[in-house]
Amino acid sequence: MLFNSYIFILLFIPLCLLGYFLLNRIKLFVPAQFFLFGMSLWFYGYFNYRYLLIIIVSIFINYGLYVFIGKFRVQKKALPFLIAGIVFNLGILGFFKYTDFFIDTINHVFKSNLPLLKIVLPLGISFFTFQQISFIVDTYKGNVGKYKFIYYASFVAFFPQLIAGPIVTHDELINQFTDESKKRLDFDNLTKGIFMFTIGLSKKVLIADVLGAIVNYGYVASERLNSASAWLVILCYTLQIYFDFSGYCDMAVGLGKMFNIDIPMNFNSPYKSKSINEFWDRWHMTLTRFFTRYIYIPLGGNRKGEARTYLNIFIVFFLSGLWHGAGWNFILWGVMHGIFCIITRFIEKRFEKIPKALGYLGWIVTFIFVNITWVFFRAESIPAALDILKTAFSFKFAPIDPIIINAFRTPELIQLMAFADIELKFPNIIPWGFMIVSTVIALFLPNSKKMFDKFKPNAATLLFTIIFFVWSFISLSGVSTFLYFNF
Repeated sequence: MLFNSYIFILLFIPLCLLGYFLLNRIKLFVPAQFFLFGMSLWFYGYFNYRYLLIIIVSIFINYGLYVFIGKFRVQKKALPFLIAGIVFNLGILGFFKYTDFFIDTINHVFKSNLPLLKIVLPLGISFFTFQQISFIVDTYKGNVGKYKFIYYASFVAFFPQLIAGPIVTHDELINQFTDESKKRLDFDNLTKGIFMFTIGLSKKVLIADVLGAIVNYGYVASERLNSASAWLVILCYTLQIYFDFSGYCDMAVGLGKMFNIDIPMNFNSPYKSKSINEFWDRWHMTLTRFFTRYIYIPLGGNRKGEARTYLNIFIVFFLSGLWHGAGWNFILWGVMHGIFCIITRFIEKRFEKIPKALGYLGWIVTFIFVNITWVFFRAESIPAALDILKTAFSFKFAPIDPIIINAFRTPELIQLMAFADIELKFPNIIPWGFMIVSTVIALFLPNSKKMFDKFKPNAATLLFTIIFFVWSFISLSGVSTFLYFNF
């Protein structure tokens, strides 16, 4: 089930809120939690009911490992259960996500013809697998209290963050499920949640999906592009993935708030970053936290010398690329970011204070680098990515492809132009105008976190919410999945 769908907005969320708070109102706290867990399973199984078996088995096995690890006060005795938990979770993830990738790689290297298993990747498996690994590791370290099964199950399956994150930790979520002060419907939280959900929905429907149509066309018909069209397609994806994923995370935060649950923010204006290291402090923040806490620090972090630090950074970004997708283009994307992070860290370590002018230059370099590397992230293969970049850097400019221009002519824009009796003599104004507005929103307007923190339920916010919610709702005819569903 998608957040940006009629069934979710008109049926699922009203029913879920009603049932959860009615049960809590009569102090049936545990049944209310079971209800929320059951609704989360419905949300997950709506995509494919076969996925339910995977997540339910995963929850039961990980909870069992948590119980066994918790029985041993001596870590050496609990170590086999920790290893078993990590192997089990990574094994499940590896089987579903990477089996066909490894078979295909073997076929290319050894010129063999092994048949692909064509395994369908269960939605959200990369996210709830990491979430459960963090829980098992924290249990082994003695940082986890005693939790009833239903609260652990809800921690894994809570629908706002189940499919595409954020990757939350047990202390961020479970304690909120057990807090009786959060069991009653809170009007302020409800209105704040609806406001945040509307922001995310608007990002997804009104911006990301429009850009997505251009991106899909550009990467399929790359041979038809000239330099102007190629650069437009590249910039479109840079903005699409930002508004798509940040929109999802905004909706997740908003939905959580409706249930009086605080879900961590995952974005902090990443395209404002003046270095690639700052970018990763702002982009997909909970994933960065996971890799830092459970891979970078256990590897030694920056405690074992400069060379080892750079190696650890490289390993983290290699694994980050592999986590994002089963393909050499994702691995290359991760490696490029890792190398650039190492170079940046090397330079910054040798300058105590970076001049302000160089800071602006750093923003330009970082933004260009992110744009170019996103091409490898989006393309189906490395050769396909190189074809797009070759066209872009050939500097053979010509009018923008008419198909791309027409994709920017959204129904509301067409109606507005018809109402105002406007016929543009320069059609290129439409795509570049849309891109400029989208870029200004990403770079200069207050981000979601600031708007969320400053929210007050008054006439202005009510009007804003109504306008953008209705506008987004009537634009749902072209419902599309979120990009991070594929990872």
